[in-house]
Amino acid sequence: MLKSAMLLPVFCLTTVYGSAQKLPPDTVRGMIRDLSRELSLKHPGYYRYRSESYFKRYADSLSATVTDSLTELETFRKLKPFIGQIGCLHTDLQLSPAVKAEMAQRPVLFPMQLYFKGQKAYVARNASGDKSIAPGSEVLSINGRSIPQILATLLPSIASDGFNQTLRYRSLYNFFPLQYSRMIEVTDNYTVKISHLNKVSTHQVKGALTRDIAAPGFMLPRDTGKPLACTIKGATAVLSVHSFADSDIKEHDQDFKLFIVSAFADMRSQGIKHLILDLRDNTGGSDGNAAFLAGYFFDQPYRYWDRIEVTEAIAKEIKGDAEQYYNKPVQEGQRWLWKKAKVVNDFDYYETQQPAVYPFTGKTYVLTNGFTMSSAADLSAVLQYNKKAVFIGEETGGGFQGNNSGMMPESEMKPSGMVVTIPLQKYYTAVDGTLHHGKGTIPDYPVSYTPQELINGKDKEMALAEALIRKPSK
Repeated sequence: MLKSAMLLPVFCLTTVYGSAQKLPPDTVRGMIRDLSRELSLKHPGYYRYRSESYFKRYADSLSATVTDSLTELETFRKLKPFIGQIGCLHTDLQLSPAVKAEMAQRPVLFPMQLYFKGQKAYVARNASGDKSIAPGSEVLSINGRSIPQILATLLPSIASDGFNQTLRYRSLYNFFPLQYSRMIEVTDNYTVKISHLNKVSTHQVKGALTRDIAAPGFMLPRDTGKPLACTIKGATAVLSVHSFADSDIKEHDQDFKLFIVSAFADMRSQGIKHLILDLRDNTGGSDGNAAFLAGYFFDQPYRYWDRIEVTEAIAKEIKGDAEQYYNKPVQEGQRWLWKKAKVVNDFDYYETQQPAVYPFTGKTYVLTNGFTMSSAADLSAVLQYNKKAVFIGEETGGGFQGNNSGMMPESEMKPSGMVVTIPLQKYYTAVDGTLHHGKGTIPDYPVSYTPQELINGKDKEMALAEALIRKPSK
């Protein structure tokens, strides 16, 4: 999705407090009040999943918990679940660069990658010095906190679309050490209670720096090679689209549209009957790229988005210099409809879309997981709603009915220096608005993993797609 700072920032930066300096309680309560007000004015999806009265009660209750001065980190721990309540994966709150840098210099990260399944956690990778902790072991507690207690704090602090949980759990798998230190405690030492082969043991392990524990898929992006790949074997093609972001694609010397045109031309020339489209861990990017790919699954004109909305406050900011870039939003009843821009095509896809000249006519299987987000989730919703594919894997982390994104200015909250991101456009995908409210695209064939399957690197989604292709048709 497009990021822009064309419109006015939400907050202003004044004095920046260090990690040890404290904000007076009245200041913190004022930050809660200001954040709530700015969200209601600027965020078009603030009340998408929860009512105005709900957020007023939530903000009042949150303010009532502030009874003493707080550090920036303590304030962050108050506000982060507030952001999570919105149900918008594009709305974000980050610690100030100074506090993040200070924390990064200390060995405070939990030195293991954990796989969370329900209310339990398992060691997927042990990067501590204690080699007696075997991968696959269940973690019962960390520093006296049970796993359900830890989840009760962390899950609400992770932003996802609607009430989705698959994104939150996948985020824990990738970033648990960072989330634990930011939301629960900053410590150099961990006491870990482990259960393995019906024996319970307690271990003392040291905290770590990021460089000591990071690996692709854990504190670092997955190593997927190039963002775009297409392989053909027999009558089956596997099209892997790991990103729709032009920056990612260009970094690997690829061109999205040229690649897609070539891939589908190869499928057509070789008579491909089955296509596996892998959108796992595709966190989004260019809407134009996702909409372009969608055209290969339609043989008639189709709808991709239904509409884009903004708040009245944002609509009225389109004046003066801003009119050089954007058309004025149009009021329709109680809503303001965002229109196509004058200099970019990022907002064009609420119009009727045309199919590809030679669309794919075989059967399509789409692989998704909790990190299928944003434009990748939009594509998933449109394909499933129009019955263009069979879906395998996890519910997408991005919403079935749409998301809030588009222009996403980052602003600094005074006086802490924390950075808040508020998206300014509310997208509705062209689907039935009564389906899957607060959820992503639901797979036709859900897939889950045991800890050992995950550790062994099994690819159950791909295996299931291949099995369905081999299965004789009725």
